[in-house]
Amino acid sequence: MGAEGVETRRFLDEFVKEFPEPLGPEDPLPLSPLSGKVSPEEVRGESLDLALRLLAARNAPPLLAAALSHTALSELLKSDLTPFHLPVEPEQDVTLLQSDGLQKLFFNKLREVAFTWQKKPPAPPPAPPRPLLTSIHAIRNARRKMEDRHVALSEFNQLFGIQDEVRRGYFAVFDGHGGVDAATYAATHLHTVLGYHDDLTGDPAAALKSAFKRTDDIVCAVAVRAWQYCWMVIGCVWPGWDEKRRIEDLGGCIAFMGCWRVNGTYAVSRAIGDFDQKPYISSEADCSSVHLTGEEDYVLLACDGFFDTVRVADVPGLVQEALREGEGAIGDVAAATAQRLVAQAKSAGSSDNITVLLVFLRDPEQLRQEAKRQGAAPPVCGSHQEAPQAQQGPFDQ
Repeated sequence: MGAEGVETRRFLDEFVKEFPEPLGPEDPLPLSPLSGKVSPEEVRGESLDLALRLLAARNAPPLLAAALSHTALSELLKSDLTPFHLPVEPEQDVTLLQSDGLQKLFFNKLREVAFTWQKKPPAPPPAPPRPLLTSIHAIRNARRKMEDRHVALSEFNQLFGIQDEVRRGYFAVFDGHGGVDAATYAATHLHTVLGYHDDLTGDPAAALKSAFKRTDDIVCAVAVRAWQYCWMVIGCVWPGWDEKRRIEDLGGCIAFMGCWRVNGTYAVSRAIGDFDQKPYISSEADCSSVHLTGEEDYVLLACDGFFDTVRVADVPGLVQEALREGEGAIGDVAAATAQRLVAQAKSAGSSDNITVLLVFLRDPEQLRQEAKRQGAAPPVCGSHQEAPQAQQGPFDQ
C-alpha cells in the first residue's frame, strides 16, 4: 500500500470513528451550510462546498476528498428531495428547498460512502504525474471587511467525475466590491456550473463564458429574491476605448471621477452582479485559450489590491527572489511565495484587500536552482512583459 493508500485508510478510519451514527432530524450539522434556502440549480454547488469544507478541515487527502464529494452528491441527486420543498410564495418563479434538512441528507450520504469505502476501499483514481503545488495568501489589509474569495481545485476531474486524458485544474480569485455576497456565490457555484457544462470537454473557453453568464443570471435572481444588491468583479482589462464604445452604444456613458466609472457609479465594466447597471456592466467574460508547452513556470492570479502597486513585469523577479532567498524544504518555500508577494504589495502602499494565488506548473525546486544561478540579476521577462500602451483609455489598468 502506497503513501496515498495509507493516508486514505487513516482518514476513513478516523472519519467513521468521529461519525458512528447518521444525523437525525434534530442533530446539528458539523458545519453550517452557506444558505438557508436553495434553488434546485444551487443544490450541487452548495453540497460540494459543504463536503469540501468538512473534509479539508479534517485533512482528507485531496483526491479522496474530491472522489468522496462527487460520489455522495451523485447519491443525493438520486434521492427524493420533495420533502425539503418550501411553500411557493407569490411571484416566486422557482421552487426553493430548505437547506438545513437537505444538507443533513447529503451529509448522511457522504457518511455512507465513507463507511462503504472504509470496509472496501475503491481502486484509487489515477494520480497526476506531479501534483500542482499552489501558494495562496490573502489579507484584509486596511479595509473594514475582507471581500475577496478564492478557489483552488487541482482535483477538478475527480470532483466532477470527468474521465478522459485531459488534466484539468480550476483556480480563481474573486474580488468583491460593495459586499462579499456575489464573490462568495461565485466561489461556490461558478466551477460547479462549469464542471457540469456539456461543452467543457469540447470547447472549454465557450463553456467558461457560458458558466459566467449563467452564474450571473442566478446571482442576480438571488439578489432580487433577497432584496439586496450583490457585486463582484470578474475583470476589467480590455482595450479601453472599445469597451467605452460598447457601453455608449447601449445608451450608457463613461465619466472620469477620480477614475473612469460606468454611468458615474462603478469603476468596472464587467462583473457578476451589479444587476442595477445591466447591460452597461456586462457579465460576458473575456476568455482565451493558451496551449501549454511544458516550459511555463507558473500561473499567478491576484486581485487589484495586488496589481495596484505591483507591475506585471515585476512579478517574475519577485517570485525568483522568494524562491532564491527562502530557507527550508522547497515545498515550504514555494508555499510561502504568495505571502511574500502580498507583503510586497502592502509595503508598496496597497490598502485594499490583497489575494495572491500562485500555481506552479514546473517543479519549484528547478525554479529555485535557476533563480540561484541567475543570482540577483534582473530577470528576462520574456512573455511576462507588459505590452506597450500607445494610449491609456477607460478600464485600461
